[in-house]
Amino acid sequence: MMSYNKQRILVVAGEASGDLHGSFLIRAVKRLMPQVGFYGVGGPKMREAGCEIVADISEMAVVGLTEVLTRLPKIYGVMRRLEASIEREKPLCAVLIDYPDFNLRFAKTVKQKKIKVFYYISPQIWAWRAKRIEVIKKYVDKMVLILPFEESIYHSQGIDATFVGHPLLEEIPLPISPDRARRALGIDTNKKTVALLPGSRASEVARHLPLCLAATEKMKGCNDIQFLLALAEGIGEDQVSEELKRYKTKVYLYRNSVYNILAAADVAVVASGTATLEAALMNTPMVIIYRMSWLSYLLGRLFVRLRNIGLVNIIAGKEIVPELIQKRANPVTLANLVTQLLHDRERREEMKGNLQKIREKLGQPGASQRAAMLLCQLINEVR
Repeated sequence: MMSYNKQRILVVAGEASGDLHGSFLIRAVKRLMPQVGFYGVGGPKMREAGCEIVADISEMAVVGLTEVLTRLPKIYGVMRRLEASIEREKPLCAVLIDYPDFNLRFAKTVKQKKIKVFYYISPQIWAWRAKRIEVIKKYVDKMVLILPFEESIYHSQGIDATFVGHPLLEEIPLPISPDRARRALGIDTNKKTVALLPGSRASEVARHLPLCLAATEKMKGCNDIQFLLALAEGIGEDQVSEELKRYKTKVYLYRNSVYNILAAADVAVVASGTATLEAALMNTPMVIIYRMSWLSYLLGRLFVRLRNIGLVNIIAGKEIVPELIQKRANPVTLANLVTQLLHDRERREEMKGNLQKIREKLGQPGASQRAAMLLCQLINEVR
């Protein structure tokens, strides 16, 4: 029987959003159990929260089948390091955050070592690969959910799962006025403003930034519009600067200012993912875009069961913001949609009303604290 290290918890977050949510969870647990330490896979935010990072999310964050195949050696290397750490550290339990292709496989290893598995942020089994719920039932001790409709799915299968609300509700500040946000960013307070959020991974930026920049040149009256580009953690300025040089449009580049950028914008162009929820919670009208390799796209069409891919539309149960996916994500179509929104105040206000309802559906602030309390309960059971 394994002798547990009663002071250490293993945490695995494979991408930027998991790093953010993991950092809030770690801080919340430390407030309840100051003596507990954390180590595992994460990024700068988890490191700042006090987690010892043994592998960085930059080694892990991939999208689509073709990109996964090129990164498999590194990903398996991280898996081996974590397996070795279990023997060395003997953690009290493992906290697995989202990143299901890696974490569900790793959950099996953890469970075989008689270590409790706490899974924070469910795989999207309601969208595709529904049979993963059998793996979860077998290897996960506690599933903690951030989307309201997921709880009934797990309960119907007899799985211990709890909806705690969405952590973005505590991470995102209340929206400020566009004028105030524009002054904070040092830009013109009177010009129409478009935010560009091309993604949090290098591969996403490589696919989406040229699309966004080409679209800016095709927007009517583009000289009277100011464009703000949000640079995500882990995206090198060199990659972005080289792309900006290829286009005539003036673009203001910011890092660590995404919420001011969204508050300042009349319209945002957002790569599908957590950023669409961030824009929704900032009440910013948007157009969702996404491009991937054609192989990944065709496989997705075969297996994904949803009509929409944007989280805001999925939560709303209908398309409340436009989505441009794959070949529809082209400069002309994107430019036309953004231009229409910029000049149609009534449509923007209607969209804002629908986005406000998204906030209401995501529960109350305090998700990280509620998740931390559930984790502490699990820890006490092991002790």
